[in-house]
Amino acid sequence: MKTLVRSFLTIAIALLFMADTTHAQQTAKQIKAAEKAAVIKDKITSGRYTFVAQYALPMRGGQRYLTSDYDLKVRKDSVIAELPYFGRVYMNAPMNPDEAGINFTSTKFDYVITDKKKGGWDIVITLHDVQRNNKLRLDVYADGTATLQALSNTRDQIRFTGYIKEGKGK
Repeated sequence: MKTLVRSFLTIAIALLFMADTTHAQQTAKQIKAAEKAAVIKDKITSGRYTFVAQYALPMRGGQRYLTSDYDLKVRKDSVIAELPYFGRVYMNAPMNPDEAGINFTSTKFDYVITDKKKGGWDIVITLHDVQRNNKLRLDVYADGTATLQALSNTRDQIRFTGYIKEGKGK
């Protein structure tokens, strides 16, 4: 009987210890996630970050994995895009293949941030000095993942999925 009680107590103590370490691990993960969300929020509100595109999702056709470095740099005074374009062009088709993507530098734009209900941010960038693209919509989540939608009057919209780059940008 004493052996049974001792083994029961040993098992109970082991279970309590395991539950406590699991709780500590979850708390550490939650703290790390909260710190990352704070860093992302600081970048978004300061208006100084880089969106790195990993996948392109054109309106027609399937998802495409991007093997080269494509990004959208947002700064207080400028928005710089170096993104590919896959889709139909209706007007102002570029004659030079080097101008076929979404490549521009804008210094006249509106930047509006809206908080999402379940965490994250909706960012709408309205461009006033770019010929082919007139609006960018960026959905950023607390973990740093993001979706960019490029809207234009002269071609099909395209969406990119990727992440907000960590570390200091130049």
